[in-house]
Amino acid sequence: MPKTAAQISTEIPALPVEQSIEQSNPTDPASSNPVPSNSGLTNPAPANSAPTRAVSLASLVTSQPHPAELPRELNCLAGAIYFEAKSESLSGQLAVGRVIVARSKSGRFPNSYCGVVFQPSQFSFVRGGGMPGIARSSQQWRNAVAIAQIAHAGSWRSPVEGALYFHAAYVSPTWRLARVGRVENHVFYR
Repeated sequence: MPKTAAQISTEIPALPVEQSIEQSNPTDPASSNPVPSNSGLTNPAPANSAPTRAVSLASLVTSQPHPAELPRELNCLAGAIYFEAKSESLSGQLAVGRVIVARSKSGRFPNSYCGVVFQPSQFSFVRGGGMPGIARSSQQWRNAVAIAQIAHAGSWRSPVEGALYFHAAYVSPTWRLARVGRVENHVFYR
């Protein structure tokens, strides 16, 4: 029997940075805009903890632990981020990761990260039901793991939050979807 997103989320261990992280931009006081606590993601901040402030997505990425072994679902999410966006900025990687998280919670796609990633004809890097080899000692993989943790926790808002679809900017599908925006080499839709 397939597991629900809630069951999978409880299998992914809580990480120290999954506290209420606030985005802030010193030049724009209105940009302190965390993902809402009712975003459906698990592992909210403990009631007695003070919110952690991250000045930038890069500092939040740096603060993420890098576990020796990832739970299967986070491995699928990190793998998709790695293959789809490893050459993008951290913001571009987060946008891809948050699409996978949003899909798993939408009711329109499989209800797990692995289900979303391995759904037939969705991601071009998936071949024969698997992912190619990953250079797990690379900085790109460490970044993908950190971004997967952040995307799962909902601790930083994606510039295209709520998007369910994306494609490379160099292709022009005839989708009749509401365009959310472009982040570097990907275009995002609802």
